[in-house]
This record gives sequence, C-alpha cells and structure tokens, in this order.
Amino acid sequence: MGNIYTYVNQFISGRYAVTTMTGKQAVMEMLMAEGVKYIFGNPGTSEGPILDALEDYPDLQYVLTSQEGAAMGMADGYSRATGQVSFVNLHIETGLANGLSLLHNAREGGTPMVVTSANKDIRKLAEGRSDLSEMVRLFSKWSVEVTEASQVPAIMRRAFTEAKTPPTGPVYVGFSANALDGIADMQIVPSSEGYFRIPPDEKAISDATEAITRASCPVLIVGDRLSQSGGVEEAVRLAESIGAKVYATSYSEMNFPTDHPLFFGLIGAGTPDGRSVLAENDVVIAIGTNVFPGFFYFEGHALSDDTSLIHIDSAQREIGKSEPTDIGIAADPKRALQELNELLDSSTQGTFREEVEGRLSNIKNEVKERESQVTSAGEDISEANRNSHMSAERMMQEVAKVLPHDVVIADDSVTSRTAIHSAMSFSEPGSVHGERGGALGWGMGGALGIKLAHPNRPVVAIVGDGSAMMTVQSLWTAANLDIPVVYIICNNRSYRILKLNMDVYKNEVLKEDNPSSKYLAMDFPNPMPLARIAEAMGIYSKEIDRVEDIAPTLTAALKLGKPALLDISIDGSV
Repeated sequence: MGNIYTYVNQFISGRYAVTTMTGKQAVMEMLMAEGVKYIFGNPGTSEGPILDALEDYPDLQYVLTSQEGAAMGMADGYSRATGQVSFVNLHIETGLANGLSLLHNAREGGTPMVVTSANKDIRKLAEGRSDLSEMVRLFSKWSVEVTEASQVPAIMRRAFTEAKTPPTGPVYVGFSANALDGIADMQIVPSSEGYFRIPPDEKAISDATEAITRASCPVLIVGDRLSQSGGVEEAVRLAESIGAKVYATSYSEMNFPTDHPLFFGLIGAGTPDGRSVLAENDVVIAIGTNVFPGFFYFEGHALSDDTSLIHIDSAQREIGKSEPTDIGIAADPKRALQELNELLDSSTQGTFREEVEGRLSNIKNEVKERESQVTSAGEDISEANRNSHMSAERMMQEVAKVLPHDVVIADDSVTSRTAIHSAMSFSEPGSVHGERGGALGWGMGGALGIKLAHPNRPVVAIVGDGSAMMTVQSLWTAANLDIPVVYIICNNRSYRILKLNMDVYKNEVLKEDNPSSKYLAMDFPNPMPLARIAEAMGIYSKEIDRVEDIAPTLTAALKLGKPALLDISIDGSV
C-alpha cells in the first residue's frame, strides 16, 4: 500500500479520514503523525512486521544497537535533549528484559518515551506466550498490549499522551503478531500538544508567602522537575528575593546555575549529613524533587519538628508521600514560582528586605570562607599523592581547560560527579544531562542520543569504568553510525560507589565503632580495557595516566569530528 501519511490532515465532515490499512502500517503512520524521527532498537523475529512496514517510510530511521541497554540509553538522552517523546523497539520478552534496568532509570527520572516490543499471535495462548505488559508494569506509567489491529491508533495516541503529561515518564506498548498483520479501518489522529502549565491553588501561594516572610533562615532544595518545567530563572529569582541558600537533591539536569553564589551543591537531604545541614533552616522549599530520596533507612524525619516544609511539584503523588508537609502545592513548578514571586514582591515590606540583605551578606561571607578552605586543601598535596594515580578533581581540571563553550556533558561519572562540579560550571539549560535512577550503563548510549539531538554541538560523555562496561556495546553503534561523541572514562579500577556505600552502611546503619571492610567483589584486578575495546571497534582511543597528556589528547579528539575514547586512570581509594 506504501506510505499513506497523507490522511493525517484530511478531514471528512469534520473528522479525520477513515482508511483501511494493516496494524503495522498504522504504527508507522502514528509515528509520522507524532513527529518521530528515530526508532532506537534491537529487533528480533517478532519485530519482523515492523521492519517490513518501515521500508515504506524513509523519513523514519531505525537506529540499530547491538544491546538493548544502548538503545534505552540513546532514547533517554535524545528525549531529554529535545524535550520530545522518544520511541524504542525491543524484542519480545528477552530483549525487553535487557532494557528493564534503564527503563527503571527512565521511570525514576521521568523521561518521556514509548517502549515497544512485539509478541506472538494471541492464538498461541495454549502453547504459551508472555504477558509483556505485566512484565513491564512496575517500570512504566502505563503498560498495555495491542491484540487487534483496530486498536493501534488509539493506543499509540494514548501512549504518547501519557508519556508527555507531567509527571512525565516511560510507557510500554506491546504488539501481538495478529495485531500487526491484521487489517482494519483506521483514523490516524496524533496526540494533542497538551496544556501542562497547571496553576497553583491561590490559598497555597498565599500561605507559602506568609510562611516565607516569617522565616529567619529559608532554604531551597531543587530537583529535575524544576528544570523540566523551564522554571530555573524563577527559582533563581526566589532565592535572591528571600536570601536563601540552594541545594540540589540531584543534578541530572541544569537545575540551578552552579556558579551562582547561592548554590551550595548536592545534598542527601535524608541522610545524617543532610539532616545536619538543614537543621538550621526553619523553612524548606522543595521544588520539583522527591522529598527526600535515599537508599538507606534512617530513623525519624529528614527535617526537625521546628522546620516547615513547602513542596512545589508537578508530581502530585510525591507531595506528602514520606515527609510531613505543611504546604503542598501541586502545580507546574514554573507557574507556581511565578505566582509566588509576584505575591512576595507585592506584599513584602522594607523590614523583610532588610532581613534578606542581612542573610545575603552572611551567605556571601560563608562562600568566601569555603573558597578559602577549598584553595588551601587543593594546595595541601603530599608527595605520596603526587606519585600515585591522579585524583578525579585533578583530571577534571585538565578536562575543563579545553572543553568548548557550547559543549553538552553527558554525566555518568558516578563517584567522580563532585569532581566535575568542582571544575566546571553549568548555567545554561541543556548543558548537562546525567544518569538518574541508580542503574549503571546510561551514559554510553545516552551521549549518542544527545548528539543526535544536537548534531551541531560537541558532546562529551564522562563515564565511570564500571558503568561503561555495562553498555560498552554502544561503541559499536557510535562507530557504525559515525556519531562523533568523545567518551572520557574515569577508570578507578573498581565499583567505588559500592565502597562508599559500604562505609555509609557500617558507619550510619550498623553504627560500628571501628568499621572496616575488605570491599569484596568491588575491585577490578584485571582493569577493563576500554580503550582497546574502542580501538577494536574502529574508534580513536588513548590510555592516559599522566595529567599533562589529558588536555592535548582531548583537544585532538574533539577536532576529529568522529567518535573517540580517552581511558584515564584515576585514584580509586576511599
């Protein structure tokens, strides 16, 4: 029948045209109607009908990966860099299972994507066929299987709607073989644009304003849904207008300018250290973040009884979920902050503004003291350290020297993330995208998806060696499609994050007096040869163990206009 994507804009008596087609053609037509450019995937026999139909749709590119984690990472990175719903095609239950770890990340991080796989014919029920939608239910906003061809347009339309409606997230759609090959009358109608600027309750904004004006030491805690709403400027305005420090529960997006004097970095708000930091604050304003995430259980609440919590979020399910919340504001974060700022501006008096100036002055002095301590610590390097592997901080300083001004960083550095932030500043939306959700392996594919979204900007992926090996197959896709991402591997020859968390477990959970550990199964006695793997794939690669080699080698790699990998040895001690 060929490409029939002419019916999307045809109307008959005020309705979209009804056209007879197969289910697999309807899938393609819906992708065209939704503006999809790429299908990220690793297909199998069950996806044969989809690939057969794809031959008639040259505007849709199937981005082939050799492992499902690579496809999931690419889709995640592409979606976050473009703000659009990405589309993934995996293979029945076997390939789908390989993608679940990074589907978990997409669910936790709120990445809008539609993940699909095909299934056996529903008439194979007696012989046994997997319940794919049930298999994925825990990791998706909505999970369903299409069993008749006529269901395709409506299911696809809802899938895209669910994925992009805040709180955004991944959706799964399975296709039975008979649904793909069956024929039915179809109406190809795409999902609507959506109107997601949900305003806040007026009384909630009034109550929040009153609580803030009474506060003597307010603080902002921001998360990724603030960035997703485009509300960073409004958060900056609020922090400046009330004289508040700002912390981030995660920095997987540019949630607040890191070079702003009020930004104090990442915080584990529910950990003992985080509780200590927040103990001085009488009002905590959490914006677009879960309150408060963490792996270990620590008894009690993250905030003291004397601290009021204001939580602004598009994810209403997160408000009041685990922490006592005084004022919960379910709304688009940008819209809520706009109204909160306007009311604060119009209702506050000179006395309040004098108090704000005092807080800003105190914060300024604290920043100067911190900068002095950091400089002093940086100069205090023992001779023993000089002769060992370079620190992650020193490595990142050299990397930062030669990065282009318009670079996009794909941050899957895991335990080197603090070092990145000590050497680099992020102030532009979309300048950094990071792993979120806890599953390793995002960065190798994620960087490729980001590059497809930004073909004219340099993309540099900073990835831990353990995470890189999880989806090292991404290098094949980089070489196969000639996607010019530069990978920087932080090679500390260990799962260092496990060692750090073992220390937390022994110190804070078990409360051992003299904790020690053999760190079993956390070291790589045979270091992962990532540069040699890349070279075998036909990718320019170098192993680096000297600080002075970083800048010139990275400069050369950036000039290639081709995929490249630098495997840099760094200190992995804890």
